[in-house]
Amino acid sequence: MTRDTQKLTLFYDGSCPLCQAEILFLSGRNEAGLIGFVDIHSKDYDPLAIGISCEQALAAMYGQFADGTLINGVPVFSEAYRRARLPFLVWLFSRNTLQPMFKIGYRIFAKNRHLISRLLGPSVLWLVGSKSSIDLQ
Repeated sequence: MTRDTQKLTLFYDGSCPLCQAEILFLSGRNEAGLIGFVDIHSKDYDPLAIGISCEQALAAMYGQFADGTLINGVPVFSEAYRRARLPFLVWLFSRNTLQPMFKIGYRIFAKNRHLISRLLGPSVLWLVGSKSSIDLQ
């Protein structure tokens, strides 16, 4: 099984409306079932089994391939978008020249996501159709 066809589980902050919006968007494009979603605040998140504390997971985006390999930061987005069949976003997030900008941008976002979410979250959630309930696990 190649890395491109392995399931990727995303560990996300379920208390962040913008994070929820991204997960809802990706879950709507997860026709092949190659993306899993685990809220780090849920009982399904086991930091000891995964090897990432909640604090680490809140500081950076983490994903885990079916073979147990962990990835974090910007590569998680590229891999998630690949599985969601979003080729432009895969291309964009895998450009080496843009990696420094994305890393800094995500670090700023991660530290301020709740403030940013208070301002933008409700609108973004509405845009992705979060009014329907879906099981993200």
